[in-house]
Amino acid sequence: QVQLVESGGGLVQAGGSLRLSCAASRRTFTFYSMAWFRQAPGKEREFVAAISGSDSSTLYRDGVKGRFTISRDNGENTVYLQMNSLKPEDTAVYLCAAAIGRATIFAMNYNNWGQGTQVTVSS
Repeated sequence: QVQLVESGGGLVQAGGSLRLSCAASRRTFTFYSMAWFRQAPGKEREFVAAISGSDSSTLYRDGVKGRFTISRDNGENTVYLQMNSLKPEDTAVYLCAAAIGRATIFAMNYNNWGQGTQVTVSS
């Protein structure tokens, strides 16, 4: 198991930027693929972005491509989500997830989850 702690959420105006961080507890961080999901009130949890541990290959949902960037610092056991050109529809709790193996877009493949950080984008 790996403990995950997210930070960096907040309130921002539309068009603004935020950078989320997720710190992982395990020294074997490089073995884990990392992902960000989000969940808005009354909606299903949805995939945002993921990055593999082996080669740092990335996956994005269509609605964030070109605006969000996922990256990782294996020396710091941390994954980041840089969010630019934020829109009100990006408002949600953003959750960090980890899993052994290659990154996927499916929440069921991730067995380690953080508590989440709130992102609110005002219009």
